[in-house]
Amino acid sequence: MDFFARQDLARRKTKWLILYFILAVVLLIVAIYFVSVLILSGVQVRQHHYYDNAPVTFALWNPTIFLGSTIGVLAVILLGSAYKTSELAAGGSAVATLMGGRLVNQTTTDPNERKLLNVVEEMSIAAGVPMPQVYVLHDEPGINAFAAGHTTGDAAIGVTRGCIETLSRDELQGVIGHEFSHILNGDMRLNLRLIGIIFGLLCIATVGRILLYARSNNSRDKNPLPLLGLALIALGAIGVFFGRLIQAAVSRQREFLADASSVQFTRNPSGLSGALQKIGRYGYGSKLESEHAPDLCHMFFGNGLGEALFGAMATHPPIPERIRAIDSSWDGTFPPLKAEQIQTVKNAAIADLEHTRSPLPDILGGIIGGTVIAGGRPAPPVIHTDTVMPNLGRPMTLHLRYAEQLRDALPDNLKAAARDPLSATALIYALILATDEKLRAEQLAGIASRAAVPVSEQTAALYPDVVAVAHHARLPLVNLALGALRNLTAEQFKTFADTLEWLVDSDGEIQLFEFVLQKIILRHLASKFGTPAPTAVQFYTLKPLVPDCTVILSALAYVGSNDAGEIQKAFAAGAPYLRAPAGVPLELLGRDQCGVEPLDAALNRLVLAVPIIKKNLIEASVHVVGADGVILEAEAELLRAIADTLDCPMPPLGVAI
Repeated sequence: MDFFARQDLARRKTKWLILYFILAVVLLIVAIYFVSVLILSGVQVRQHHYYDNAPVTFALWNPTIFLGSTIGVLAVILLGSAYKTSELAAGGSAVATLMGGRLVNQTTTDPNERKLLNVVEEMSIAAGVPMPQVYVLHDEPGINAFAAGHTTGDAAIGVTRGCIETLSRDELQGVIGHEFSHILNGDMRLNLRLIGIIFGLLCIATVGRILLYARSNNSRDKNPLPLLGLALIALGAIGVFFGRLIQAAVSRQREFLADASSVQFTRNPSGLSGALQKIGRYGYGSKLESEHAPDLCHMFFGNGLGEALFGAMATHPPIPERIRAIDSSWDGTFPPLKAEQIQTVKNAAIADLEHTRSPLPDILGGIIGGTVIAGGRPAPPVIHTDTVMPNLGRPMTLHLRYAEQLRDALPDNLKAAARDPLSATALIYALILATDEKLRAEQLAGIASRAAVPVSEQTAALYPDVVAVAHHARLPLVNLALGALRNLTAEQFKTFADTLEWLVDSDGEIQLFEFVLQKIILRHLASKFGTPAPTAVQFYTLKPLVPDCTVILSALAYVGSNDAGEIQKAFAAGAPYLRAPAGVPLELLGRDQCGVEPLDAALNRLVLAVPIIKKNLIEASVHVVGADGVILEAEAELLRAIADTLDCPMPPLGVAI
């Protein structure tokens, strides 16, 4: 199953989620209606007996009560769901905060936190996604973790204190690989929707508790509200039942898939198996102490609650089943966890902080003196077109090893800049400074007047190392910096966005990579500082999007050559892979027709397409930039940047698989 098939699967599961939700709502309406009829009829009988002793007929069907029950149930559930969904609109950070998580400072020197950040940074580079915000749940001694967010732009990864203190680096890498699988498979958005739905279903019992304490001013009246409230509390069990059923239906099989993806990513089944075994033998297991754990348990690495009834509604498969699925050598026992094992983990975390792992020169070329040099030896990799699509959204072991080496090889000042909010702005500015010395001096002066003199000075200081960094390291640098940029204040971000826009325009022409780089940054930060772009699918067929696809393919064709014949040849090489409907023309546009504004509009529409349309567009783009049979390093990073704007994370290209 490829990346796009997994995205489609996540979208189809959303439809099942809606179906379960509708079924739960219907059953609640019917149950509350019958209870209301019985209670109100009983009160009516008593009142008639008290006043005139007249007989009362009982009617099972009462349109007024049914209408009131329907409106009441729908109002409570929908308003409750809308409230919780709005509360979590900020994405992964909102979930982490709700669970009591603390944002880890990217400049931390705590060994366990540094170990965690190193693992997340490596996987971010390997997967081609922005650095998620990382939280530690310090009040949770159990071994657990989660990934949450609407998109990769607002994603957050949270781990418990027990996770970072008890797991070795390999075991932690297995757990984080599992969570990155949820990020890449589109599970996060589904999980957040599920939280809102479950909260809405549970609100029925909350209303019941309110009615339970309702009182009447007339002592003669038999006020039915407390009795109705008691019934609603009991009927709230229906909401709880369906909430847990939905969690189990959505989550169980995805955990097996995420485990398998993690092993495929790390090629180290013993790491993930070791983490699961420690959960099985650890006193706290994966249990969560937070009062919000029942609502969020479907999104955690391990079961955060006690054992479900007969296991039928458990959100996670049993630990032994998960271990056997990835580690056939496991003997089925959980030996006790000893204190010295935890001390070994602590010592290893300190060693990981102090020492860099061995380089892998056969994977990453161009490393000289610990720096990724653009003109180093061996030559930058040449990528064949047929190797791109199979790896899209599917990072492999060598991608991870590549990422480890790439991060370790980056100059220390660039890594430090990428981890600090204001320094990260200087790093981004340095990435798009002009090579012309006179123009660059004017740009630095403009940065000083628009941002701040210290930022301009740091930009100038970073520029030499940025120039020396090869093309294949620039997008990873941006992805690392995005984690720090999310911590800017609203005022700082506005200054940054305005300055970045001026800087891109300052040389009188906008290079395609500069434009796409700007779009990546602003799109991923929109959830924090602006109005997030819509994410729901709006285009299910290609026909209305053909003009937009033509803009993208034309813009890419002009990147590789100035020769009219070669440009037309490149466009023609990619166009058939778009699989446009018969009779729909696909013609190369003029340069003025695929400039920044039409390109921006095209990307904004294409991001709302179903996965198969995105797949065809990216495949067509691959063949445009690789019309001569190969893709050069600069073209590869441009291709990765465009894929990122379409929410299709692409691992580093040119890594031998």
